[in-house]
Amino acid sequence: MTQATPASDRDLASIREARELARRARTAQTPLAELSQERIDAIVDAMADAAAAEAETLAALAVDETGYGVVRDKVRKNLFAAREVQRFIQPLKTVGVIRRDDERKILEIAEPFGVVAAIVPSTNPTSTAIYKILIALKARCPVVLSPHPAAARCISRTAEIMARAAAGAGAPDHSIGWMTTVTLEGTQELMRHRDVAVILATGGKGLVQAAYSAGKPAYGVGPGNAPAYIESSADVPKAVRDIVTGKTFDNGVLCSSENSVVVDEAIAGEVTREMQAQGGYFLSETESDALAAVLVTPRGLPNPELVGRPALEIAGRAGLDVPADTRVLIARLDGVGRDHPLSIEKLCPVLSFYVVGDWQAGCERCKEILAYGGMGHTMAIHSRNDAVILEFGLRKPAFRIVVNTPTTHGSIGLTTGLDPAMMLGCGGHGGNITSDNISPLHLLNIKRVAHEVRPASAPPPATPTAARRSGPALDGDVLAARVHDFLAARGVTSRTQAPAADPAAAAAFAEAARAAPAAPRPDAEPADPPAEFVCEDDVRQAVRGSRSILVNERTIITPAARDLAARHQVFVHAGLSR
Repeated sequence: MTQATPASDRDLASIREARELARRARTAQTPLAELSQERIDAIVDAMADAAAAEAETLAALAVDETGYGVVRDKVRKNLFAAREVQRFIQPLKTVGVIRRDDERKILEIAEPFGVVAAIVPSTNPTSTAIYKILIALKARCPVVLSPHPAAARCISRTAEIMARAAAGAGAPDHSIGWMTTVTLEGTQELMRHRDVAVILATGGKGLVQAAYSAGKPAYGVGPGNAPAYIESSADVPKAVRDIVTGKTFDNGVLCSSENSVVVDEAIAGEVTREMQAQGGYFLSETESDALAAVLVTPRGLPNPELVGRPALEIAGRAGLDVPADTRVLIARLDGVGRDHPLSIEKLCPVLSFYVVGDWQAGCERCKEILAYGGMGHTMAIHSRNDAVILEFGLRKPAFRIVVNTPTTHGSIGLTTGLDPAMMLGCGGHGGNITSDNISPLHLLNIKRVAHEVRPASAPPPATPTAARRSGPALDGDVLAARVHDFLAARGVTSRTQAPAADPAAAAAFAEAARAAPAAPRPDAEPADPPAEFVCEDDVRQAVRGSRSILVNERTIITPAARDLAARHQVFVHAGLSR
């Protein structure tokens, strides 16, 4: 009998844990969905307060466990997730009727998606965990976290703190769960489990593709490789400061951090000097090759051992001798793609540097960079020319184009008015279902109660009397012919007929013919029983024949017939003496 290896034992344990956590979360789904808006908001507030109070502890734990980033920057990201995200989602209505459209007579009602499987990365572990737990419970969705194995301890600690706060505020048991034995197989089992309704996947390309293949609705994110373009009208010192700030923030581990700088030739010298003044070190071609050899793997990905490391440490690993105050390593490149390894997304304080002739050339270079691993994500433009800024907005395959601010901070809504979020959709360009910054609204289904505003089979509108009687004017010859036919049918000979060529005379003749017969004799007896229906033509024929028409209370008489009969005293009412 073949014995299971320790690795397979761990996989089986992870799978069992994933199944149990999904089942437990499902038991919390109904009671959580039935909570009021006030109770949900109280739970979210309590969790945010608890996370904010532990922001420094969690940041230090994340850096200690993963080796990525900078403690003070992770503190800021934790507070961003706990405070800014909470401030943004606090007024959102996620319970009951969330919107009324009185004009269209539609009510919109929020319905939670269900159990959320939240995949949390190692690069931004605690801040992403805080963010995903907050938006899930705001949407009344239980959540199960699958931590990156390299950050399982700090993510689990974050979940524990927030789960305790949620329970104290009235959240049902098992509203927040997290895996402690984490393997790829266990994570895949969680995403595929029948009790999971939706997936929030943050991680590498393979993990996001696995989420999309799980058979569930999934929100994933793509790689960044964000370019920053400095146009000739820019405030150069501020533009450089923004780029260096963004690239060094948490040592560049956010996927929206700057990876390339594209500069107009007219200001390239000024930008170079400003970069050097602010801690940028420009590598020689030989130094760039040495850096690429250790930073970029044969698969064209950043070396995990150098992700989130400071510039000086990376330079040392590449055998480079750089000044002690170096904050960013900068490689001049003249192309993008596999022949230019440092043109990839680098996730550390390393920038590629391009010089272009003008903004049109800059526009094309930025598109090339985005196409090489950043489609749909983020870019920055530093400019004071509104027309050029608009052109970049119209032409770039990026869904967050931030202006005169770091891409790192602007994309997540820290320095811009974008929705605060730690998940940034890349839309169709990046293979994602949305280009939004993900919020609780993405974890809600919306019911719509729609009242009838128009009948399904309305009768045709009534035609006005004037419209019924009106029509196109008849040709004179046609009118004369009709008069002739009418009189002939009633025994009037052509000797008395009006000339066809004179429509007016024909019309006058017809009217005279209708009025010519004498009134019925007073002693004439009606020869027929009471008529059931009398029209104008019936009356005219009775007049010509000197006849009366017998009617009673059941006879249907048209208005025109009634008027003509009254003038010629045609009607005799049954049962009345004459």
